[in-house]
Amino acid sequence: MSKPIPDKAEIALEYPDKFYAGTFERSSRFEAHLEPTGLALTLERPGAEDVRKSIHMHLNYGLLAAILTDMAAGIGALPKDDVHRRQLEDAVATLQQALNGS
Repeated sequence: MSKPIPDKAEIALEYPDKFYAGTFERSSRFEAHLEPTGLALTLERPGAEDVRKSIHMHLNYGLLAAILTDMAAGIGALPKDDVHRRQLEDAVATLQQALNGS
């Protein structure tokens, strides 16, 4: 079930001969769910054919864990009163509860 994007996502896909970039803002939607081998993430921007776009990603659990570990290493750069830091703290607490089976 997709949900509105609460902030913004920017993506870039670079090939030797092509470059694609896109922004997904609050008018866009996302879906994230776990599959047997990792996280499935979809970002969708609705609209007419000339503005409509979507991306579909799958991150295996090992890569997802490495990303979270790298994020943890850099979290100290966010000020303690930053709204994004509080959002991350809340999300991590929810994830921790789920991992503990609560």
